[in-house]
Amino acid sequence: MIYDYVVIGSGIIGTMIARELSRYDVSLLVLEKENDIANHQTTANSAIIHSGHDPKEGTLKAKLCVLGNSLYNKLEKELDIPLLRTGAFVVAHDQDEEKMLDQLYQRGLINGVGEMMLLSGDEARRQEPLLSPSITKVLSLPTTKVTYPWEVAIAALGNAIKNGATFQRNSEVVSMNYNDGVYKIGLKNGLNVQTKNIINAAGLWSDHVALMLEKEFELTIKPRKGEYLVLDRKAKDLFHKVIYPLPTSSGKGVLIVPQVHGNILLGPTSSPVSDPNKAGTTKDGMTYIKDHLKKLSVHIPYDMVIRTFAGIRASSTYDDFYIKESSFFPGFYHVAGIDSPGLTAAPAIATYLINEIIKLKANQKENFDPYRVKPIPFHHRSDLDKKKMIEENPKYGHLVCKCEKITEQEIIDAITGPTGNETIKGIKKRARAGSGLCQGGYCESRVLKIISKTTGKSLDEINYYAEHTPILMKETKKHD
Repeated sequence: MIYDYVVIGSGIIGTMIARELSRYDVSLLVLEKENDIANHQTTANSAIIHSGHDPKEGTLKAKLCVLGNSLYNKLEKELDIPLLRTGAFVVAHDQDEEKMLDQLYQRGLINGVGEMMLLSGDEARRQEPLLSPSITKVLSLPTTKVTYPWEVAIAALGNAIKNGATFQRNSEVVSMNYNDGVYKIGLKNGLNVQTKNIINAAGLWSDHVALMLEKEFELTIKPRKGEYLVLDRKAKDLFHKVIYPLPTSSGKGVLIVPQVHGNILLGPTSSPVSDPNKAGTTKDGMTYIKDHLKKLSVHIPYDMVIRTFAGIRASSTYDDFYIKESSFFPGFYHVAGIDSPGLTAAPAIATYLINEIIKLKANQKENFDPYRVKPIPFHHRSDLDKKKMIEENPKYGHLVCKCEKITEQEIIDAITGPTGNETIKGIKKRARAGSGLCQGGYCESRVLKIISKTTGKSLDEINYYAEHTPILMKETKKHD
């Protein structure tokens, strides 16, 4: 089979592009080198849908950030994704910083950000009492929101599959050639794929994919690592808005970010790394976060930290999002250098690529269905519904994750669904088992056994996340 389009990468960018393409009468395949959807940048970021106040005027980042922010309101309804409408404060501490804040306000006006206002420090503290007393002025950004990034990607790809797209994971691209209007893509697993068009949405590896065909490429990915702290849900009401310092050349700085499930995220750091696969946290990174947060608040409850994590973002040598067709290979499209605000801009990037760059002429499908029906979590249902569901399926009565109140059947659904996954972290991403205070200390062994029973694999074949990352190495004791 020769596909019309192959999308390389299933992060938030690749999945949004796939969903948008699935509106049209084209054949479509999404290739992912990892063992799951949204494995890198989309899984480990600040989860903010930014207002658009920060990107330089006239850039694609500015245009697509503001548009993407508004498109999330539609996505919330169509894909039933979580959106927490927090709003945000950008803070200043003295006259020099206040001047910078005024410049950000003017930039936001030029970029088309709505509802902004400037507040005094006292006015801001009436809304957020734990803000530092040294803060003198605040830029308020009411259109800022927070989401659950990997759920958005999983939902978008699931909707694309529902509308005819095909998805292959563990399908790393290792070679490409072009002949007579057709691309032949070689995969690490030995298989080949043919397509008329390629969309390179490979994130941290987008320059590497580009150079499989291009003799040279306009940008080089320069990965940067961001480390984070996560507070338990007991800290939920300490802050209600996203709190930003003034941005610098390295990024938006160390933030305070309320999350959709009640946690509070603190971070990130921003440091260059040579290997995009190494995203561990460090003592220095944690110290850096704590030192910088002192300027935002002196009341951060670090005794409520339940985990740390790090992510790598695809910063590049190009000053903007790079969304272009190859100058030498027709139908080879690059969507590269998508760092912040990539999550925010993702739905707008998809429409921009298809309408402005590809200029797709195919007919839209009459039967395209933009909606995802998300199951209601069992613990959110009424007592009457719970009783009925347990009578029909007793596995709903088996509580697996006490912290998040996740049942055995919900674990099974996360394994067997159309975009399911049979790894420990894959279940955590879909069902939240292991996301609570104990971080899987109670439920991980039970999740492992459910995966084994559902898939028919032995316990030592179950991976933590990527291929060849087994939780158990070998059996050490046997009981008669």
